[in-house]
Amino acid sequence: MSLLPYAVARPFLFGLDPETAHELTLQSIERLQHSPLTCLYSEPRVHDPCTLAGLQFPNRVGLAAGLDKNARCIDGLAAMGFGFVEVGTVTPKGQAGNPRPRMFRLPKANALINRLGFNNEGLDAFIANVQRARFRSGSGASPMLLGLNIGKNASTPIERATDDYLTCLDGVYPHADYVTVNISSPNTQNLRSLQSDEALDALLGAVAERRELLAQRHGRRTPVFVKIAPDLDATQVEIIATTLMRYGADSNGQATGAFGVIATNTTLSREAVAGLPHAQETGGLSGAPVLQASNRVIRQLRACLGKSFPIIGVGGVLSAEDAVSKIQSGANLVQIYTGLIYKGPALVWESARAIQALKDR
Repeated sequence: MSLLPYAVARPFLFGLDPETAHELTLQSIERLQHSPLTCLYSEPRVHDPCTLAGLQFPNRVGLAAGLDKNARCIDGLAAMGFGFVEVGTVTPKGQAGNPRPRMFRLPKANALINRLGFNNEGLDAFIANVQRARFRSGSGASPMLLGLNIGKNASTPIERATDDYLTCLDGVYPHADYVTVNISSPNTQNLRSLQSDEALDALLGAVAERRELLAQRHGRRTPVFVKIAPDLDATQVEIIATTLMRYGADSNGQATGAFGVIATNTTLSREAVAGLPHAQETGGLSGAPVLQASNRVIRQLRACLGKSFPIIGVGGVLSAEDAVSKIQSGANLVQIYTGLIYKGPALVWESARAIQALKDR
């Protein structure tokens, strides 16, 4: 277990502006990640292997994209016991994102609001950072896996969004265990319109075609996950599921492992945090208030997609019980982000161990 309990560090971090605390934490992890001082925050990794989309995950708990947008801290994050880490979202060109302040804590709700806007250093810097990571050189029999999350630049017209995704796919493909196509951030104008029937079909068709070319070039077929929003009604979820099946299942309705889905991103709803300080700030709400909406979408997806289609559940995991609820709702794997900020690295081990214990019941 970590030598520095998160309860000691949290009051200091929560005394800072949220984005300043975020940056300071990442800088510290980056500096410590290749030194013995990783013991200050490291956690043992639960051995609970799971095969999904043709990949062997060492356990079912991962880090969601958004924490490490520039892929600077992969090795440090790996030391926290995750079975997989997803970094990004990266866009073809670097961009500053939205003006500050753009991140807000809602401690009474164990929640965050952010409107960062895909702030990142761009694809070239991102790939260079991924290539410097050492996590695959370890001696473990089942190494942590890496997901690379891609998006579009804010300056790219929505009708040209596919060009940005294909540019990013070309760049990250050789380095990713899986690629995530992020079409659900609320902080890039019109991005969520790509979840609609025709737009999603066109995007996935282009991604599938390019992925086959890349598979031939690199000698391996990397699965692609699509990250969707929690603010979808049952009809919209069914439309997305139908489109995913078109590209990710065979004629018998069995998943091929070519595509998967990540449910869900942040929400625009403020119903659960009404009246709290910062509740009316624009942006995506994450943390505990998203749990039920995310689980609802997961259940609907599983009902539409069948038993074999890969689903990663994310949103509102603040405890081991929350992580288990994702699996019970139909997810194969679980991701954490805001819970890590509120609860610290111990949440990773606790969640992975609780999910592992499901098999013993």
